[in-house]
Amino acid sequence: MASLRDIKQRITSTKKTSQITKAMEMTSAAKWNRGVANAKAFVPYMEKMQEVTAAIASGARGVNHPMLKARPVKKTGYIVITSDRGLAGAFNSNVIRRVNQTIQSRHKSNDEFAVITIGRVARDFFVKRGMNVALEIVGVSDQPNFTDIKDLTSSTVGMFEDGTFDELYVYYNHYISAISQEVTEKKLLPLAELTPTGNLTSYEFEPSAEEILKYLLPQYAESLIYGALLDSKASEHAARMTAMRNATDNAKELINSYTLIYNRARQAAITQEITEIVGGAAALE
Repeated sequence: MASLRDIKQRITSTKKTSQITKAMEMTSAAKWNRGVANAKAFVPYMEKMQEVTAAIASGARGVNHPMLKARPVKKTGYIVITSDRGLAGAFNSNVIRRVNQTIQSRHKSNDEFAVITIGRVARDFFVKRGMNVALEIVGVSDQPNFTDIKDLTSSTVGMFEDGTFDELYVYYNHYISAISQEVTEKKLLPLAELTPTGNLTSYEFEPSAEEILKYLLPQYAESLIYGALLDSKASEHAARMTAMRNATDNAKELINSYTLIYNRARQAAITQEITEIVGGAAALE
């Protein structure tokens, strides 16, 4: 059985741990509020971008753009969005497991796919296993701007246009609520399934629909990646906030358990001392 000093040290160290996890929970809560606000604020832009792009693509005849046409798949690109650090429960492992299972089921060799990673956890996982990591970015801000990933998104879309990839998917945690995030697979390219929704707005094209789509389609694809990143960041902060709250609750339970053990051990020691004193007094009589 541990001594009273050892139990006391465990109580002290657990209290310090609970203070740290509580502080991390509060920090994540503040980031979570901003992350959710950023993700929601981006939704109207995405909806309007999709509406305009779909309207132009469906209303223009004879438009020939590689991003709108499906082609035989020889190589697939996977964008994987994780965080740069852990302490977020199953946030990272769920995404990585889903991507890894998909790759193992769809492909027989590394030549058939490539991975684009956003986040150190995903980068380290795939590099360690010798998988083909075509592009990577780490150190993305907790409240990212588009400029933080512009080079990566431009390069990724460019790799599809020049034929390096024949299809492109993104995997990330979709934010549902503070305690629920869902791993999501979204096909980014080609945009063959891009269809207009609702009432279409009539547009006049200058100089031409094909020329407009030449600039609009890459921006639309890049905005899809950025939207997924904002969604993932909101999920990350929520997952870390929940994980730290659970850690704090567990620490409190441990403190209560250790305190009960400490009190019992101290009472036993006091009882033992009293017994020895009474026994010694009786022996002197």
